[in-house]
Amino acid sequence: MLPAPVSTVAPSRATGHPIRWGVVATGSIAQRVVEDLALLEDSVLQAVSSRTEASARSFAEKFGFVSAYSDVGETPGYERLLADPAVDVVYVATPHAQHHVVALAALNAGKHVLCEKPLAMDAVQARELADLARDKGLFLMEAVWTRFLPSFCRAMEILRSEEIGEPRWLQADLGFVPAYDPASRIWDPAAGGGALLDLAVYPLTWALGVFGEPRSLLANGVLTPEGVDLQSSVTLDYQGGAHAQFITSIGAECPGVVTVGGTEGWLRSSAPLFKPAELVIQPRSGTLRTEEFEVLGHGFSYELREVTRCLQAGLTKSPFMTPEESVGTMELLDEARRQMGLRYPSDLQTPTAAGPLAGTPAPHTALRA
Repeated sequence: MLPAPVSTVAPSRATGHPIRWGVVATGSIAQRVVEDLALLEDSVLQAVSSRTEASARSFAEKFGFVSAYSDVGETPGYERLLADPAVDVVYVATPHAQHHVVALAALNAGKHVLCEKPLAMDAVQARELADLARDKGLFLMEAVWTRFLPSFCRAMEILRSEEIGEPRWLQADLGFVPAYDPASRIWDPAAGGGALLDLAVYPLTWALGVFGEPRSLLANGVLTPEGVDLQSSVTLDYQGGAHAQFITSIGAECPGVVTVGGTEGWLRSSAPLFKPAELVIQPRSGTLRTEEFEVLGHGFSYELREVTRCLQAGLTKSPFMTPEESVGTMELLDEARRQMGLRYPSDLQTPTAAGPLAGTPAPHTALRA
């Protein structure tokens, strides 16, 4: 079992030869990540793709990309980007439902891949990507950026120190109320809309980091008329009696914090739990204290540094966020969907998705161990 990554190198500082990045999609998440990518001394903004020429060119000019690609006839812009020999690694920033097809094409084109979360729509798709990356000797990582943030790494360090004793329970919530728009991906089952795929990876990251793989999972949810989950609650049960509970919602505002209770005290993050600026620690026999954290840029620089470090070292996976762990996460989310009766149109292409789990989910590393 491995601890959370703690780097002694400033995330913007070069650690080796330049890495040439290609970015697929030009939406809001792509813009924020690229703003942080530009801070890395050894990153090269090589190429960007979008469906339209105007969007691709505007994005390229704004951030200084060398090349811009868009759809031409029947050829998608991302395929033209993948044919560019100057691109080393591709960041996939499309909506959820396109993650699998774009990442699969990138790996088949011989490109390393950093893919936005969730890695795919279900465990079947995620496993296909993990297997292909392994067989081709290419790097693949899901962009679970929270795992690399200084505050999350520090939380795992505190838990490893047993300052609050043995962790026994975790409680988290994450929710917001978006404006209703039937054309928006958040309300569209085909786009993987709803609270679970959009939000659950964050509290789940904390639970898996603290406790590792659960023994069992219990999920409940409320579905909208469109067929996405308005709200979902998940309880994870662990060997030895520990529990983790979390709620995700697009129907209610939530505090957005995580609390870990131990035999000798507790730890709580500030909001939002996916990017906490503070940790509050209360040992049973000590004084309550607050630790504060600053991040470079938007906070994505730390995961980008890890991808860069791995590529410069010739690694095909990060030891702190492996493809196998991403598959395990999708297996847990598939089981939650099965219990909630939550289905996506993509399940028709992968009929075992959201069905009973076959075998044991891939093991997660308990980051505090």
